[in-house]
This record gives sequence, structure tokens and C-alpha cells, in this order.
Amino acid sequence: MNLKKQIFSMAKQDVKKIVFPEASSSDKTIEAVRYVVRKGIAKAILIGDESALYLRYSSLESENLQIINPKTSDLKNDFAKEIFELRKEKGMTKQQAEELAQDPIYFSTMLVKNGYADAMVSGAESNSADTFKAPLQLIKGKEKDSLISSIMLYMGKNHALKNKPILISDCALVENPTAEGLVEIAKNCVDFWKMLFIEEPKVAFLSYSTNGSAKGDSIDKVRKGAELFKKTYPYVIADGEMQLDCAIMPTSQSKKNPDCKIKGDANIFIVPDINSGNLLGKSIHHIAGLTGVGPITQGFKRPISDMTRNSTIEEIVLLIAITAIQAQLD
Repeated sequence: MNLKKQIFSMAKQDVKKIVFPEASSSDKTIEAVRYVVRKGIAKAILIGDESALYLRYSSLESENLQIINPKTSDLKNDFAKEIFELRKEKGMTKQQAEELAQDPIYFSTMLVKNGYADAMVSGAESNSADTFKAPLQLIKGKEKDSLISSIMLYMGKNHALKNKPILISDCALVENPTAEGLVEIAKNCVDFWKMLFIEEPKVAFLSYSTNGSAKGDSIDKVRKGAELFKKTYPYVIADGEMQLDCAIMPTSQSKKNPDCKIKGDANIFIVPDINSGNLLGKSIHHIAGLTGVGPITQGFKRPISDMTRNSTIEEIVLLIAITAIQAQLD
């Protein structure tokens, strides 16, 4: 079974309901939703005006899709009250809460928070900051001090990576993590990897230095993070700091650091900051031509997933399926 079929099969084992706040503005989202519902990968709630959606997509009416308009929903008043109670100490007024309760992303977030939906997928027309703002305010983390981070999954034919899937984190949420933050990000990645794959996770803490070949604050942070991770999770194969070539090329690794636990076969890449993560991810996606899925979050009480605005329909379908799998574990 190939990887995509494996992911779809896992999602079908316990079909979850996903809410899509951008249904009214994203043709790609509608096409992806139609596919996952038709194939039994996920159930769907579309946010928007029912009449407008039926007019725009004539066959929607005959499909098994739930449509909710936040402006006319019976839930909006209860959601407004709850948003106000959650945010009043931050200065929010009742009027502002009433307005947010009709915003597609805030309304969708409240559907997830209150169990009407199992997860949310957004981002086809909005940036990551807009997608994550409401969940960060309203759903928050599984634990009080848990770090909510994001993961990008890349997969497809590629000589350098020997066609294997890889994870990169963090590319979208944690701007400049501490060494301790890198440890938590790496642990999130390992948990995510084990959710999807049977292959052993191998974690490379990336830097522009390999085993002390250069000096700098960023290098020190990555090295400390790698050492803390290895001490805390000794059963996981991990090492760093290392350059990317050492993480993926056995010949480079053997020359630069022959004692490294990673033998040029890493599948999880922990980056020093969001800037380097975004650059690495975009390069892999657009230059190497791999399929890119995410950002997928780890740490929220309920699964929330984003997508890049240039995501293909195939990538959106995979994102929906993986988000549904995450929801099975909650």
C-alpha cells in the first residue's frame, strides 16, 4: 500500500467531521471536500450562505454536506456569549464578541471547541496568522503551558531523500523557540511521525554548523536543544547540531561527524527558527517538487490545520485526511 492510500485508509477507520470556514471563497476547498466526502475519508461542515453555495456549485445540494451560515445560525448567540466570557479580561466587548461569532473562522473554531465538529481545516484564502488566531485564543493548548507548534509533511519522488517522507518543524507558529522549545517541537514531531508511519523516527537538529564547526548563539541553542532531547528521550534516534547535507547524505555525515547517531538518513528536521523553517520548506516544495502538506498543528486541544495558499487539491485532500486521523486520537 502506498503512503497516500495508507493515510486514506487510516482516516476511513473512524470517519470524523471537519469544518471548512472558507467554503464560500475557495473552489479548491470545495473540490477537495467533495472528494473526501465521496470517498468516505471525512464528513464535512461548510461555512457560508446555503443559497449562494448552491447557486455557485449546482451539484452541492445532492451531496452529503452540512452547510451552516454563521449569520443566521441558532448557535451564534451562545457562541458570542462564550467568546465574550473567554476574552473579556483581554478587553473584548460584547459587541465585538457578537461580531466575531459571525466570522467564519471564529465560528468554525467554536464549532470545534464545542464538539459540533472534530477539527478545522483552513488557509486556502487566508494566511496562517488569520487561521491560527481564533484557535490560539479560544481552543488553546492541551496543557496550560504546552507549546503549540506546526509541522510540514513532504512526500514524493526525490533522489536525495530516497523517496521517503520527511517532517520539518517549526515552519509557521513558533517564531524563535528556545532550546527547551526545540525539545518540545521535536517531541511533537516524533509523536506525529509514529501516528502515521511504522519506520523509526530519526531526528536531526539542523544548523549551519556540524558538531562545532562554527560558533554562534543560534548554534549553541540548537546544540543545547539536541542534547536536552537526547537526554529526555534516549529511546529516539536523534543528533545535532548538524548541517542539512549531514542529515540526508551518508557520505557527508561520515566525513564531518562519523560518530553521529544520524547516518545521513534523518526523516525529521528540527530548524532553529521559523525563518529557516519556512525557507527550507518552500525550497523543498517548489524547487524539489515534493508534495507539501500543512502546516499541521500539534498541541491544540482539538486538531486545527492550515494549508499554504498555493496548495494543490491533492495536498488539501491529504491535509484533511491527516487532520481526521489526528481527531481520532482526541
